[in-house]
Amino acid sequence: MSGATASGAESSDGAAASTDRTSSADRAAASTDRTSSADRAVPASRTAPAGGAAPAGGTAPAGRARTLAQVYRRFGASDAADASPLHRRVATALSRSPEALRAIESAPARKRHPAVILAALHDLALAGRAPALAAAYAAEDGDAAADAAVDTLRRMADSVVAVAVRRTPRPGEAGRCAVLYPAVAEAARRAGADAIGLIDVGCSTGLNLTVDRVGIAYGDGRVLGDPSSPVQLTASVVGDRPVPAAALPEVVARVGVDRDPVDVTDAGDVRWLRACLPPDDRERGARLRAELALAAADPPLLLRGDPVEVLPEAFARVPAGALPVVTTTWALSRFPLEDRLRFLHRLDEAAAVRAVAWVSVEGVGVAPSVPTLGDRHASGHSIIGLAVLDGPALRAEAVGRCWSRGRLLSWLADS
Repeated sequence: MSGATASGAESSDGAAASTDRTSSADRAAASTDRTSSADRAVPASRTAPAGGAAPAGGTAPAGRARTLAQVYRRFGASDAADASPLHRRVATALSRSPEALRAIESAPARKRHPAVILAALHDLALAGRAPALAAAYAAEDGDAAADAAVDTLRRMADSVVAVAVRRTPRPGEAGRCAVLYPAVAEAARRAGADAIGLIDVGCSTGLNLTVDRVGIAYGDGRVLGDPSSPVQLTASVVGDRPVPAAALPEVVARVGVDRDPVDVTDAGDVRWLRACLPPDDRERGARLRAELALAAADPPLLLRGDPVEVLPEAFARVPAGALPVVTTTWALSRFPLEDRLRFLHRLDEAAAVRAVAWVSVEGVGVAPSVPTLGDRHASGHSIIGLAVLDGPALRAEAVGRCWSRGRLLSWLADS
């Protein structure tokens, strides 16, 4: 059933900000179920027209569109300042265009974030529906891109909003494999497993499920994974303990669980993943294409639905005799606390009939039962947690810390 998407139960989603440092795409994804800062700033009853004009009969206070302009101006000056000159120029141009702001304001509140709208514009360019914008992006011409983006919003507002509404910003994932690889290998070693089934919760694009098929070079000289893989990652290492040298055992199942998983074999889904990257970030774009090709060569099984409700089905997809290894990487922060506790209960239920492992990479204090090592919440790094459950008791250990979404790693556990 490779590459298939199965249906599961649905329930309301929750969101909370991750305590690790995040990209604009990550922050936009986390905010899609919350009211945007622009909407919180000014109540709807006090909103002036997008052009700033007062309604008939009186003078209105500064309205939502004016605040939205500030949001886009700030995005261009901060989030995009170093990451993407094109996005900096486009976001600034949108902040100065009343017509563009009116178009953006027609989107639902949670879909007005600059990262969402910029990705929607990029998607239309990649699809050939905004040729002037596509040409400007290809030439990396900031002035032309700014003009084309404003024009696209003016002429194709409905199309831009439709893409924004249908899609969720997707941050890249394969870089997380540098953290996952040693932790998953350690889980298998502790359980004595010679075969594992990977279950990625909140999988988004499912690239975590290729962890055994990438090559990883660590700053301490350790090299893990496949040195011939088209996807080669690097990670710096700090601290006195080396990254464990154990190799992953055979992976016999790959299952992604998400409310809205991305199918790496679907052209529209792949285009959206490309659209979530700045058009002038050639290095990340090339890496993403390699990652997607690797994943598409052996697509995972995708289970769609409330991850907590679907998890039992995911366990059932792992053959008997293989160790199910559940991974969560900056996913639980999007779960309400009640759902995080329900997630632990699902692990307990599965462990009553077979050994189960859980590897978590989450902000400090986000993953229930994983020690915080005395670190403060929102401290700018994440805790790598590991639990091997073989019976009713869940005992999780903090085996490391990481920064910058896995690009910097400190291993703490004895191996």
